[in-house]
Amino acid sequence: MDSYDRDADAVADADRGAGHHGGGGADQGAGGCADRGDGHPGGASGAPVASGAVGPDGRSDQPPPIPSPSSPCTGPSGRPTRPAPPDAPPFDPPPPDPPSAEPPSDPRSGIAALSFPYQIVAALTLAVVALAACVHIAMVFLHVAPSNTLTKQHGQVVDDWIYPEFEQNWKLFAPNPLQQNVAVQARAEVRSADGSTLTTGWYDLSARDGSAIDGNLLPSHTDQNELRRAWDFFVASHDNENRPNGMRGQLSERYIRRIVVQRVQDERPGGQGAFVERIQVRSSTTNVPPPKWSKEKVDTRPVYRQLPWWSVSDGDRSVAGSAAADKGAAADKGIRADNGTRARDDARTEAGSR
Repeated sequence: MDSYDRDADAVADADRGAGHHGGGGADQGAGGCADRGDGHPGGASGAPVASGAVGPDGRSDQPPPIPSPSSPCTGPSGRPTRPAPPDAPPFDPPPPDPPSAEPPSDPRSGIAALSFPYQIVAALTLAVVALAACVHIAMVFLHVAPSNTLTKQHGQVVDDWIYPEFEQNWKLFAPNPLQQNVAVQARAEVRSADGSTLTTGWYDLSARDGSAIDGNLLPSHTDQNELRRAWDFFVASHDNENRPNGMRGQLSERYIRRIVVQRVQDERPGGQGAFVERIQVRSSTTNVPPPKWSKEKVDTRPVYRQLPWWSVSDGDRSVAGSAAADKGAAADKGIRADNGTRARDDARTEAGSR
């Protein structure tokens, strides 16, 4: 047994000596391991390094050394392997692509998407609109605010801005919303061409204005406000006995009288050559009925406020006649323009047919 151990140590020493002192042949490994052709330990010629006892068949009676499983010169099956060359560089994966220095910007929108000249135009337009809105809000505030230093000094400027398009009627709001329908009606005494006198029936002037507004996308301020404002002016400047309160009362009376004369003359009562001698005006006030789900009881019968007869002067008739003439001239002008357009179209059609 001791002899076997000594022989094994001799073989191992011979292998180590071959790794350190063997010639630098092509099969010599960098780690001291060499490929020995047939897989047995030995030199390049396959001769055993250490001698032992040899049997009659020429084989050594010593068993070959058992390679260590953890030896770097043997593979999983115990066979010697060629180690990696020492000069082989380690494998490094390629570095990832560096991120972009500037992330893609979002597409511009709004004013920023416009060119520089258009941005200037858009900015100026927005500034003008904002300034006009601020001025309008300030004017409306001064119009509805109580009397103050600004309204006393610049009241006419505020009124010129507000009337008639931006008038604020607060009767719609608390504390007492208007829940009545007020209609202005009139009748007249007309002197006909043969000298006879005719008293007309009541004309509902408010209903005529309403019919002109209904279905009209752009109704005139005359149809909407003239008669209503004239009646409100009269009521505010007269007492319950229809007596005027100073100069404004007389002015309001003359104003509504001329409006009524013009409206009655448009109806042409009495025929050709007739003229209005006197007129009488009244208001018909009717409460708005409550909704069906309400238990409130309201009297919906009309209440009349009837004014005395007013004599119509020549000045009243001339003003009313000039106003009617202006309206008729405008209507005739429109008709003539329409007829002229049709005539030109007919002439062009005829020339084209030729």
